[in-house]
Amino acid sequence: MSASQKKVLILFAHPSQNRSEINVPLFNVSKGFDHVTTVDLYAEYPNFRIDIDKEQQRLRDHDVIVFMFPLYWYSTPSLLKEWQDLVLEYGFAYGSEGKELIGKKFFCALTAGGAESSYRKEGFNHFTIRQLLQPLEQMAELTGMEFLAPFALFGAGTATEEQRITKHLQNWRRVLVAIAENKFDYDAASKLSKLNHSLDLVITE
Repeated sequence: MSASQKKVLILFAHPSQNRSEINVPLFNVSKGFDHVTTVDLYAEYPNFRIDIDKEQQRLRDHDVIVFMFPLYWYSTPSLLKEWQDLVLEYGFAYGSEGKELIGKKFFCALTAGGAESSYRKEGFNHFTIRQLLQPLEQMAELTGMEFLAPFALFGAGTATEEQRITKHLQNWRRVLVAIAENKFDYDAASKLSKLNHSLDLVITE
C-alpha cells in the first residue's frame, strides 16, 4: 500500500446476518483489499461491551470511515448507535481537544426495505435518505469529518428476485478500487443524494 493511499475502515452492523441477502455479501466483498479493514461489530461485541480504546485507535489509523448496515426504523442498528455513544467521546472526537477525526471522510453503505420512490417528501416515508441520515451528517460535521452521499440499495426485499444484487456488489468494488487508486472525487461525492446513482461523476479515470 502506497503512503498516499487512503485506508478504509468498514464498521459492519447487522444483528440478523442469517437473514441477510445483501449486507453480508457486501461485507464479504469488502474483504481482501490491502487498504480496507473490515470489522463485524456484532461478532466482535456480542455483549455490547465495546473496547473504546481499540475502536478509537482504529479510527486514528484510517482515513475513510464507513458505516455498513440495514436501515432499521430510519436509523442504525442498536449496536452501531452504542458504538457512536461510547467511542466518539468528548476530548477524542469533539471539543477543544477532540481533533482525532478532523479531515477524515465518512459515509454509509446501507440497505432499505422500501422502494426508492418512497423516500421523498410525497412518498410513504416523507423524507429522502440523506434527510433521514442527517443525525449522522451532523455527527460528521461536529467531529470534523467530510460527509459523503450514501451507497444505498432500496427495495432490499425484492433485490434477489429482481437480480439487482450482482450489480450492486460490482459497484461497491468499483468504489473500493477507486479509493485504492486515488481516483475517487470526495468533493463530488459529498454533493450527491446517493453515491451509486452517479459513480461516473465521482470515479475519475
